[in-house]
Amino acid sequence: MNLYSGHVQGVGFRYAVKAITNGFEVAGRVRNLPDGRVELTAEGVKEELTAFLQAIRESDVGGFIRQEQTIWSEANNEFRGFEITH
Repeated sequence: MNLYSGHVQGVGFRYAVKAITNGFEVAGRVRNLPDGRVELTAEGVKEELTAFLQAIRESDVGGFIRQEQTIWSEANNEFRGFEITH
């Protein structure tokens, strides 16, 4: 799971993250949190996830990120595809 803070809500951040998934074999979801952060939960091979997170940092919305917290855990295989939730 990744938590992003900064100016990450109201700027198309979640939609940009979903678009970036097209280049990677990941599944999961991205959603806004009430405290202004964005939560990204993604499953996949660790190397693929690491490259995916780097692509987010290097994307157009990467400049809106002020802080990023990554919490690694075992996949639960709970996702099919990738979705934006609220």
